[in-house]
Amino acid sequence: MTVASEGELILSIYPFCRGFAFVLFEGVESPFDWGVREIKEKNRNALTVEAIKELIDRYRPEVLVIEDVSDPACRRNPRIKKLYQMLTHLAASEYVDLARVRESAVQEYFLRVGAVTKYERALAIGRQIPAFGHRIPRVRKAWMSADPRQSLFDAAALGLVFYGMRGVVSPYSGE
Repeated sequence: MTVASEGELILSIYPFCRGFAFVLFEGVESPFDWGVREIKEKNRNALTVEAIKELIDRYRPEVLVIEDVSDPACRRNPRIKKLYQMLTHLAASEYVDLARVRESAVQEYFLRVGAVTKYERALAIGRQIPAFGHRIPRVRKAWMSADPRQSLFDAAALGLVFYGMRGVVSPYSGE
């Protein structure tokens, strides 16, 4: 595993039921590119891996950051867990270092700034990364489905926690 430093490209991926979100970081405060891609066709996993491979081919990141679904407490859908296995193989075949971040590490990281819910995490990330400030989704009510924009903040959270795990401190992390 490489140590993250400024200038290295870190690609964090967060799949969700209708596609995936990605954030490409050049540094803890420097997202280089980001987006949410919806994939509605059949064979979503294969199409998602293909789209992520295009991102890897285009940017050649040093590290691919994904959620660690091996945690018994992980409640992700079996299709998404299979997609993470496919991403593991993709990273190996593309010679990109792979970092897995547990949800508990994300919760701990954002608890330092008082962010408990996903919405509060989005607010904290919006403060840290001004380019994301206007993309913050509305507060989710119990009867509402998740806003696809939330996955962008989930991908960003994985990247920020990766940097935090490697000792790169954000001025907004409360440390």
